[in-house]
Amino acid sequence: MERSLSDIRFYDATRVAALLDYPGCIAAMRQAMIALSSPEHIQPLRQIVRVGPGALFGMMPGALTARSTFGAKLVSVFDDHERPGRSRHQGVIVAYDQATGAVACIADAEAVTRIRTACATAAATDALARADARVLGVFGTGTQAEAHLRAVSLVRPFNEILLWGRSIDAARGLAARLSEELGLEIEAVVDGREAASRADVICTVSGATEPILLGDWVQSGAHINLVGSSYLGPVEVDTPLVAAVRYIADYRPSVLVQASELAVALDAGAIKEDHVVGEIGEVFAGRLAGREKPDQITLYKSLGHAVQDLAAASYLHERALIGERLI
Repeated sequence: MERSLSDIRFYDATRVAALLDYPGCIAAMRQAMIALSSPEHIQPLRQIVRVGPGALFGMMPGALTARSTFGAKLVSVFDDHERPGRSRHQGVIVAYDQATGAVACIADAEAVTRIRTACATAAATDALARADARVLGVFGTGTQAEAHLRAVSLVRPFNEILLWGRSIDAARGLAARLSEELGLEIEAVVDGREAASRADVICTVSGATEPILLGDWVQSGAHINLVGSSYLGPVEVDTPLVAAVRYIADYRPSVLVQASELAVALDAGAIKEDHVVGEIGEVFAGRLAGREKPDQITLYKSLGHAVQDLAAASYLHERALIGERLI
């Protein structure tokens, strides 16, 4: 019996938020990244088309045999005029059934991207940060800052959480709201240098176009998650910091052509391509050492990949089907 388009499951932002729990998504991201780093299957790079001032259209295809799915994310990234200096990711993730070739589900891309990005960071932090890391610093005050505070706080027992933003009022507002919601003490910090110098784990999740985190601010043994810049142009950290770290990519082929901070450091002659020592999936699989010594600064560069979207969509779709069977 043929399926009609009306039979295809669609998960809007509300359903995504209900089904894509953070602990489960962290586990799904770990599995997806191991699959992405498998030497047997090379994944395509995403394509980004500039369609106007402050307006991009991205196409991210991929296949995830580990969850028997393939598909793509189609997403626009436009300036958000209701929130100056920030952008919105609007679109869909289409996940296919690998066995039949039929569309398994469609999910709201913005909602999935928000959660899966933070959960991928959390998984990387768990693998790369020192076991005794107790101070988390987040640079940014948008949706990714909130998602990262929710996700990364699950992988270490932080006793201090510092939040810095270009708007201290926005930082204070987010810190107050999430302190109450999560039962954590989150402190809004005026000075980025202070936040960085105190933090064992740092997440940069801003829309900054120029560095907001400098190398001489970061303490030995810190771990950095570099997330905010996802295409050539905007940079969140300076070249001395990039040169000082053990640099681990989400997907090395993507990072070598689309990671802005890396491109700036390469152009300056501060590093060579072999500065990217490998991929986080290799670390998860035990094929690559993550942190080599306690005083080393490690860095995880997140650009995002379709396998993360497919893993998240497949996971939430599976949860929905299980829930229906239990009713």
